Amino acid sequence: MLRILVKKEVREILGSMKFVITFSACAVLILLSFYMGAENYSLSRAQHEAARAQNLEQLKGLTDWFTVRSQRVFLPPQPLATLVNGVSNDIGRTIEVEGRGELTADDSRYNDDPIFAIFRFVDLDFIFGTILSLFAILLGYNAISGEKEQGTLRLALANPIPRNRYILGKLLGSAIALILPLIVAMLIGCLMLVILQHPMSGEDWLRLIVIIITGLLYAGVFLTLSLFISSVTYKSSSSFLILLSIWIFGALIIPRASVLLAGRAVDVPSIDETIARKAKFSSQLFKEERVKMTQFQPTSTGDPEKMVSEFNRFMEDIADEREKKENEFNARINEDRDNKLRRQEGFSFNLARISPSTSMTLAATAMAGTSLELKDHFIDEALKYQKAFGDFMTEKTGSNPGGRMVMMKIKMGEEEEPEPIDPGELPVFRYQPVSLAQSVKSTLPDLGLLAVYNLIFIAGSFRAFGRYDLR
Repeated sequence: MLRILVKKEVREILGSMKFVITFSACAVLILLSFYMGAENYSLSRAQHEAARAQNLEQLKGLTDWFTVRSQRVFLPPQPLATLVNGVSNDIGRTIEVEGRGELTADDSRYNDDPIFAIFRFVDLDFIFGTILSLFAILLGYNAISGEKEQGTLRLALANPIPRNRYILGKLLGSAIALILPLIVAMLIGCLMLVILQHPMSGEDWLRLIVIIITGLLYAGVFLTLSLFISSVTYKSSSSFLILLSIWIFGALIIPRASVLLAGRAVDVPSIDETIARKAKFSSQLFKEERVKMTQFQPTSTGDPEKMVSEFNRFMEDIADEREKKENEFNARINEDRDNKLRRQEGFSFNLARISPSTSMTLAATAMAGTSLELKDHFIDEALKYQKAFGDFMTEKTGSNPGGRMVMMKIKMGEEEEPEPIDPGELPVFRYQPVSLAQSVKSTLPDLGLLAVYNLIFIAGSFRAFGRYDLR
């Protein structure tokens, strides 16, 4: 009997005009997101390689490593970032790395192309969060109330069919009609990635599978919710209005309101305030250094070369002392701001998780490597490169450049024309994305929450339909 009920439900859904129209639109958007994702990645990769080449090209013709003060490192595009954008287009993609000092990221994608900040890219997060959830509502809003209006529900239950089996058949049939066609569309999208030669490692495919599972779980939440609401109402129009109101609050209002409430609850110093405090302290240190520089007295007054060497050692000591003080001060400022920011984010996310859309977005962006952690992780990777760059420059010049450090060099008599430096000797910045294990660890709580939402609405549907009045 259950098998017959499931088949009946699947046939009715797949044969309905609303399914054909909504699924066609959804499938087109899914395939479009995969195609555009692959194309955008190719474009971003070409721009990234061109920027790296241009960065090294600027060093050609230089004959002294003393003139190399810094190096620019670039956040490489990630294969899944174009499928689930997250914050990848909002954060800076370039960092100017000196041998010492604090690092900041600049040049976001939306800074270069501000139109995309208004008209965001169509990615899987948008499709899951907006299109699939509405698709699930359209499939399930009249599952029970619609049949009651048509009189078929009373006729069906006139047969010896237990109510729990009937609602189970509705649930399984709706789920199959929703999930199987979407999986087919996703598989075609994955095939497009292969045809377009989109570089995907085995780990990337695993991440994409988890992202798709997340999207299906999220769509399942609204499907089971629709079944539950349809089981407590007696008119399909009432079911649809209630579900549409829940969707508006859940997908649009709650996530944004949680950010505003978190901003009121936890006061976090702005970036401008933090930069101003750091600049004021750095300026104070520089004034003190100027006084020390005026007091410099070389011990080797008769030997210019030794005087320069002694001055450079003096400036190196000053720079080391300044860097130590700045690092200690900046660490305190950053730690205070980061702690408040983490509390604000935690408050915001925990409140926003009332909405399943928040859990879906957090899980999908964590697996794609485009969550809020991306900015800090890029900075951490750049800090590793800063140490390598500083060690390299120390080896080449005897000092580590950066900050407001002043160095001197003199020529003694006629010297041969120096050979140009080889920019290829510079250490290469190799970005390592967040590990799969760490991404899974960040994703599991939100996946679990989506599963819990599904179970709650399934249980609610069984309970509500068990008391459903057929009159």
